[in-house]
Amino acid sequence: MNILITGGSRGIGAAIARTLAMPGNRVVLNYLQNEAAAAAVAAEVVERGGEALIVQGDVRSEPDLKRLAEAAGPVDALIHNAAVGVMKPWDKIRTSQWDLTLESSLRPFWLLTKLATLNDGASVIGISSLGSRQYTPGYAAIGTSKAGMEALTRQLAVELAPRVRVNTVCGGLVRTDALRYFPEGEQMLAFAAAHTPLGRVGEPDDIARVVSLLLDPRAAWITGQVIVADGGLSLL
Repeated sequence: MNILITGGSRGIGAAIARTLAMPGNRVVLNYLQNEAAAAAVAAEVVERGGEALIVQGDVRSEPDLKRLAEAAGPVDALIHNAAVGVMKPWDKIRTSQWDLTLESSLRPFWLLTKLATLNDGASVIGISSLGSRQYTPGYAAIGTSKAGMEALTRQLAVELAPRVRVNTVCGGLVRTDALRYFPEGEQMLAFAAAHTPLGRVGEPDDIARVVSLLLDPRAAWITGQVIVADGGLSLL
């Protein structure tokens, strides 16, 4: 399986790469700045028996996405995880920051799906979060971009069928470095730990395992879905 992951050098993207690393799989890791981190993840992929290729590129740049698609070649799994966004109240967000957020998350989900060569039977998977559907402090721009990804999932699933399946994983609160950018990150962690029915906050591997499930041949009848993986937090 040839797998392309945007934002694959850390956090959830790195966890997905490690989970899918196995003999017979080639993992193409896109990263923006931290080449050393990307190389470390690639080394883990190889250690687990897979093949790895790292490709630097800004997902906001169409030329970079074209170069990434060409480097990857025909893919069996396209996983859009990369995201850059502004964490501010709605009235403090500058137009340039709003555009940055949507251009790094929503637009590449559409554009890279168009630019990449998708094999018959391929899967496209987006990574979203609960901020797409419920209030999160400072999440106006990012939540909007994630909600757009979920809507686009349904559109693409129909337009790319029956040759390609399209789904998105919507994660609950996951313990990653990104939490340090949340105005109330520590309070959110404490709340989630206390109120999640399954008794803990999420880890990157929790999302990676759902991605793996969606790539399993036994999931061949699932398309156009947003799978919520949050330990039950959204139920309360």
